[in-house]
Amino acid sequence: MSTVEISCVVTAGADPQALRRSVESVVAQTMRATEAVVVLGLTVTAAPATGRTTGRTTGRAVGSDDDPESAADDVRAVADELAALDPARVRIVTSGAETPTTAVLRNHGLDQARGRYVIVLGEGERLQRDACRNLWEAAERSGTELAAGRWTRRAGRRAKEQPPARLVESELYARSRTVEALSEAPELVVADALVTGFCVRTALLEREGLRYAEDLERGEILFGAQLAATAGRIALVPNLIVSGRAADDPAGTLEGQLAAHVRVAQLPLLQGDTALREARDRAFLADQLVPLARQFPRLDADERARAAALVAALPAARTDPDLRLDLPPLERVCLQLLADGDAEGALAAGYALGRPGAVTSALSERDGRVYWGTALPDDPRARAALDVTELGHQYQPLADTPLLNHLTHCGQEGDRLVLEGRLPTPLQLRSSEVPLTATLEFLVRGTDGRLVFRTPVDEVWRDSDALRWRAAVDIGALLRVGGARDRVCDPHFALHTPDGTTTGPLFLERDRVEAAGHFRARPRRGRLFGDSWKPYVTVKHHLALQLHARRRPGRLAAAAVHYLTHFRPARKAKRLVKGVRRRFDRIFARSVKTRVYNRLLIRLPVRKGSVVFESHMGKCYGDSPRAIHEELRAQGRRGVRCTWSYATSADGFPTDVTLVRRLSWRYLWALARAQYWVDNQGFPLDLKKPAATTYLQTWHGSAYKRMGFAESRIKAQNASERDKLSAALARFDHFLVRSEHDVATLARDYRQPAESLVACGYPRNDRLVRARAADESQGRFPRPAVASDLGIPDHRKVVLYAPTFRGMPKKGRTTQLPLDVRQFAERFGDEYVLLVRAHYLESAALPVCPPGTVIDVSGHHDVSELLCLADALITDYSSIMFDYALLDRPMVFFTPDLDAYVAERGSYFDLRAEAPGPVVETEGELLRVMDELKQSDATHRADRARFAEKFGGYESGQAARTALDVLFAGRPRR
Repeated sequence: MSTVEISCVVTAGADPQALRRSVESVVAQTMRATEAVVVLGLTVTAAPATGRTTGRTTGRAVGSDDDPESAADDVRAVADELAALDPARVRIVTSGAETPTTAVLRNHGLDQARGRYVIVLGEGERLQRDACRNLWEAAERSGTELAAGRWTRRAGRRAKEQPPARLVESELYARSRTVEALSEAPELVVADALVTGFCVRTALLEREGLRYAEDLERGEILFGAQLAATAGRIALVPNLIVSGRAADDPAGTLEGQLAAHVRVAQLPLLQGDTALREARDRAFLADQLVPLARQFPRLDADERARAAALVAALPAARTDPDLRLDLPPLERVCLQLLADGDAEGALAAGYALGRPGAVTSALSERDGRVYWGTALPDDPRARAALDVTELGHQYQPLADTPLLNHLTHCGQEGDRLVLEGRLPTPLQLRSSEVPLTATLEFLVRGTDGRLVFRTPVDEVWRDSDALRWRAAVDIGALLRVGGARDRVCDPHFALHTPDGTTTGPLFLERDRVEAAGHFRARPRRGRLFGDSWKPYVTVKHHLALQLHARRRPGRLAAAAVHYLTHFRPARKAKRLVKGVRRRFDRIFARSVKTRVYNRLLIRLPVRKGSVVFESHMGKCYGDSPRAIHEELRAQGRRGVRCTWSYATSADGFPTDVTLVRRLSWRYLWALARAQYWVDNQGFPLDLKKPAATTYLQTWHGSAYKRMGFAESRIKAQNASERDKLSAALARFDHFLVRSEHDVATLARDYRQPAESLVACGYPRNDRLVRARAADESQGRFPRPAVASDLGIPDHRKVVLYAPTFRGMPKKGRTTQLPLDVRQFAERFGDEYVLLVRAHYLESAALPVCPPGTVIDVSGHHDVSELLCLADALITDYSSIMFDYALLDRPMVFFTPDLDAYVAERGSYFDLRAEAPGPVVETEGELLRVMDELKQSDATHRADRARFAEKFGGYESGQAARTALDVLFAGRPRR
């Protein structure tokens, strides 16, 4: 390709290093037929004749407002340097505009581009090495005039780059495809997907006369929407194209965002498609205005007022409350308050967004619903936007209710710090007869709450819908810190009532702390460590106090300490200590442990009678390993030493055995010396089994979904990964099965030989077999002891909800349960107690529900105890269905994504045909089935018996005893 195929337009801003990064990413492209068109403004003059060149770093702040001419010189010098290094691929063009805005520079670059395609890069944006080739090939192969791919932006200071959340959730770039109509990929317009990361054919730009709107601050938003509307066919690729895009600043770019959004909504495409226009409005509210509300606590009063006024003028925010109703409650509230221009209300709601469960505004109750604020609008739709009933504040104990302690005054009276605050009155304190007292607590940072100074609050009184308080504190007399390391204190306000105490930090606007001044300090180690306390506002806008040295002795001492800790020998010593620490930490790296274990520890002789137990990778003391361990105790076998592994906490594990943390050195030592291994999932795959060790694999459930080498994920792995799995599975000497179904599925697809199979059932289910026999002979009462532990009354039935594993939560976030447990509690709370047990590999946050209606039992060690307690089970594809069938009690299968789940994971049988209970796909159907549970129970009784026989035919109630006999009598496979 001798001609230029792709021209990359790079506009020069105030940062020369950002320009360098962008241009170098173009020059480094694997597709050589590319050029970088660097566009400069008239203010960026030619480089000085002194021959000075700009290196990769400059000696002053880049783009400083104090010296714009020097910054322009640096930008020009970098541009000249890059052009000199590769003159064939880097061209410099200068715009003649007197006011060279970004849009003006980009349009000039489009006019000067020589390539058949053009890419536009924002300041600091970088092309991935194969970006041009990927886009060009996609466009040429599909014959389209526009090709686009993924892009990422900085998520904040020192944060990793992330793609926009909406683009990730929509899977716009999940695979290579050609979009024939915008309805196939509405995110291109709805989510501003084409602000970067695309190439467009120059012929399209010339034919349609498309250019960046020079009167818009965020013209790339409108430009991308115009491209999507006019391109016709669009090629999408899953590759990452652009990185380094600047982080979003909703407050700083609000005016430009609003203007661009209004202009996009006026495009003929959106005017003619009401659904698309509403989708864009809804996305704009969620993606731009909700993050703006989150920023409100960090803005000053003037910025908040300006932002609220701008939003209130936006038609989408003001005229259609229905656009907000499908958002979470707090987000709805934020948008409603912004639409009303209520800056202070939006401040409180924005504060609550970052602190789940916090009460930051007065609440009101009407017709059994809870609303944000006390002055409710007459419009039912606007009132619905303020409905926060589902947050559960009406049920939340006061001790678990954080409050917004908003400081209205922070000042100084002599040596005293005077604080005045206001906090909303929670629903629990509406009665004026409830006595109130309060305390100020000063937590010394870095002591993990061990060092706290307390003083009573002088006054607390009720004022309309708020609580007000005032305190004057002699800081010097109260805060007697050591002074060496404990130099920062965080004040908290503790409100005491007969029902409990709620404690929280003090919210303070940054401009209100200046009048506080300094306060005398008296550290216990002397004033050389500090002589005054200075109030300041943290990043989260909370009040804090820092110990300072204002007088000469303290300043000299601080300077001396700084010198001793920062001069060259000290710096070298620090680096040496860090190096030693890093090398020491490597000893505890998993790779090192694995090598030591497989090469050295495995050669140690086994200890006769030693058994290592593990359940669900150490996450609990339960399942079949627990049943085998308890049977071992009951038999009282001599000479047996038991060891249990735990993942993070030893709570709930037996105290009369040896406990070792999973993957610790003690854990590896125990495995290497053990004569017997017993677990239900698999000891770490990369650990070999000693030759003299017998491994009993109990497994953790019969299979509905495809497992092992029948799973599509395993089939897609390369040969080395499959060989590693095969070696790990070959460690099993005995594999428990509970039916011929297990033999034909699990045993086959995990490649277990017939001689390793033990047809005895699961030891954990011995309890269920005994429970059913007890039900038939004695009835269901008295209930198991776990019922009283959970506080379940005898007159309420128990329903266990146990969904299956659906994928690990990302970045620590909890998963969303398919079932709306709040709706279930509202409907059946008087009749049922709903026990919710998330899969042990997942974490799920439950909403606040009426007391005693929903109980989270995810942390309960042994699920068999819960199955014995439950009067009915709601599940989906979990193997818990096979266990619960042994109790002959009602089951309901709530499967809202049955067909999609089967298509993705595969299944061994048709659940609709085999299920021993109703299979429902909507919450409405589920609620109707639960209303008619007695009739459903009678209808499916024969199905349950057939299901239990087919999938649990070997369950006799003696599995634990049989497993022990096999374990101690058998020999390891060679």
